[in-house]
Amino acid sequence: MAIFDTPEIVASLRAVRQQWRESQKRALEPGGREFPSREALNHIVENLKGALFPLRLGPPDLYPEGEDFYVGTTLETALHGLLDQVRLELKYVARQQTGQDADVEAQALQVTRALATELPRIRTLLDSDVLAAYQGDPAARSVDEVLLCYPGVLAIIHHRLAHKLYLLGLPLLARIIAELSHSQTGIDIHPGAHIGPGFFIDHGTGVVIGETAVIGQRVRLYQAVTLGAKRFSADSDGTLHKGLARHPIVEDDVVIYAGATVLGRITIGKGATIGGNVWLTHSVAPGSHITQALHQHDGRHDTHAEPVAA
Repeated sequence: MAIFDTPEIVASLRAVRQQWRESQKRALEPGGREFPSREALNHIVENLKGALFPLRLGPPDLYPEGEDFYVGTTLETALHGLLDQVRLELKYVARQQTGQDADVEAQALQVTRALATELPRIRTLLDSDVLAAYQGDPAARSVDEVLLCYPGVLAIIHHRLAHKLYLLGLPLLARIIAELSHSQTGIDIHPGAHIGPGFFIDHGTGVVIGETAVIGQRVRLYQAVTLGAKRFSADSDGTLHKGLARHPIVEDDVVIYAGATVLGRITIGKGATIGGNVWLTHSVAPGSHITQALHQHDGRHDTHAEPVAA
């Protein structure tokens, strides 16, 4: 005698799935998987990380004399796997737009090749991020420790790869790669965010960077910093407008300390410092120091700007 009434549950789940598909006007496509796979992308990203940093993020038994061979074979595996996932997203988009699969093979190959040719530039950017973390943290004993241990570096590795895919017109793949890092580090960087070289997130847990944020060179953030939107514009029926610039612009050499919340399409000027727990919704001049001022008589908090002398 069966302990669980599995056939009835299976039938009920089938009915729920069918109801959802009908409400979304979706029809099942013949063949295999319809959407990209998180598991497959996780494996692909691990291979790409190994190819980018073979002697530190590659296999434990790798020796310098085998470095190029490992990078070549690993890239072949990763890029063929990525091609499959790119094809799935492009087919999904084509069905949403035209109601049928388009011939996406040439486009998928072009996009995957574009990502592949960007890998040396991505490695150069990541070298600047690793160096910024090492130079910016007195507790860091080596660049190798930074690369192997720091969650902010793991997050920016994922972001550099995801951002390129986002720019290539693959937002779903990009978002999955970003969320793989988010689940491991607690750092949430939307793949649409533009981030310059020499970026360092210290500690990292709770950091949120929105889709349209623009971050310059040599910027440092601490834990629980939010670069978010102040408000969301919507149609009369409540449908949110998509794609509008709604997150901050952070110029070069800015430091934002733990717990600060920076909202809206405002500009944090070059060389500014934003203190811990500041709530900021207005632009800040270059070189300013923004701190949280406590009014003793009523317990309210305001922000106070102290411009730095030229």
